[in-house]
Amino acid sequence: MFDFRCSAGKMSEQQRFCHHHLLLSPFLLAFLSFSLFLAAAAEIHHQNPPPAITRFQQYLQISSAHPTPDYTSAINFLTSFSNSIPSLQSQILYFTPEKDKPLLLLTWPGSDPTLPSILLNSHLDSVPADPSKWVHPPFSAYHSSDGKIFARGAQDDKCIGIQYLEAIKRLIEEKNFSPLRTVHISFVPDEEIGGFDGMAKFVKSDEFKALNLGFVLDEGQASPGDEYRVFYADRQPWHIVIKAVGMPGHGSRMFDNSAMENLMKSVEVITKFRDAEFDKVKAGLAANSEVISANPVFLKAGIPSPTGFVMNVQPSEAEAGFDLRLPPTADPDAVRRRIAEEWAPSWRNMSFEITEKGPLRDHQGRPLLTPTNDSNSWWSVFKQAVTSAGGKLAKPEILPSTTDARFMRQLGIPTIGFSPMRNTPILLHDHNEFLKDSVYLEGIKVYESVIKSLSSFADSS
Repeated sequence: MFDFRCSAGKMSEQQRFCHHHLLLSPFLLAFLSFSLFLAAAAEIHHQNPPPAITRFQQYLQISSAHPTPDYTSAINFLTSFSNSIPSLQSQILYFTPEKDKPLLLLTWPGSDPTLPSILLNSHLDSVPADPSKWVHPPFSAYHSSDGKIFARGAQDDKCIGIQYLEAIKRLIEEKNFSPLRTVHISFVPDEEIGGFDGMAKFVKSDEFKALNLGFVLDEGQASPGDEYRVFYADRQPWHIVIKAVGMPGHGSRMFDNSAMENLMKSVEVITKFRDAEFDKVKAGLAANSEVISANPVFLKAGIPSPTGFVMNVQPSEAEAGFDLRLPPTADPDAVRRRIAEEWAPSWRNMSFEITEKGPLRDHQGRPLLTPTNDSNSWWSVFKQAVTSAGGKLAKPEILPSTTDARFMRQLGIPTIGFSPMRNTPILLHDHNEFLKDSVYLEGIKVYESVIKSLSSFADSS
């Protein structure tokens, strides 16, 4: 038996080793026990997930991907869930003659219906998914051992739609909370293909006008960092097709103003414009979403042959398509002039068509954006609510792409894009889209705080 009363200096190396490890062993045992407990708890959580996770998986397992979204099953599931939440009222709206694109509108009545209401919006549909490119079937909602839930729509944006309902359920059943302002929750079709048979028609309806909206929350994007991203505007897409015509000729001839020559000159000019805009981003002078992007998406020319194209004939027509994305700060008239005068001038035997997929100005001619400063009292309430939930907002951004939020902003209704997913890779429209269960559950808590604060806000003047 070692005499541990002696000083360390008088112990042998063996004595000191045993003394050290015997003293630490209780701590090591406690640490190992706690680690095993956490591992067991995680396994139990995975095998028996909370009801909120199960409902999320059930919603994801409904394939609402284009071109054949199963809107009926999605609406039935959401209606069934909403019917289990006290005080929620539901109605299904249709804005197409075929009644094949339903819009679910839920309402949580407030105690003061004279106050402008809140709208929480999400979309039912998702983009297609190629199962061969996924590690798990895209509509299986597979729940991995490390907490990842794989499914198309996990981030974009079935998560927020069901999180709204989970947050309201908790506020009612656990907090016994009643809102001052009425809260509406909308699940709209066709956002991924422009929203023209969904939100675009809804905002023009009598049902929408009757909502008397004061503020809207719509979808955002995941954040790879520890701060939540938030969006005050979208870039608007313009699809441009430029067509060049010219004399046909033998492949050996060289002459001016052939269709291909004219088109290539246009491509060169547009490429220089794109490079100049991109240089601003590379230099740190602007974010990617703050510049005009111009990306070529197709070229069409030549005379087809059984083996490809006829190589010794210069074609008389050539076309190119470009996807432009304009931030709300862009001058649409200036862009149109640039296209007409520089990119496709008529004097060079060129013509063009522009398909504008959304407005850049609201109903009063103002840039299509929502202020994120003290001039917007809704913003202040929203920001404080996120902070109260333990979150932190990143610098507000312009969303690089386009959402249904543009339709509300066009009416002058303050609209913020927000999806509470932090420490999460951006995987919308990507293969193997997933959301971790812990991130999803955290988002519900954030929405609890946000919905409670916004619906309790008395003065929005």
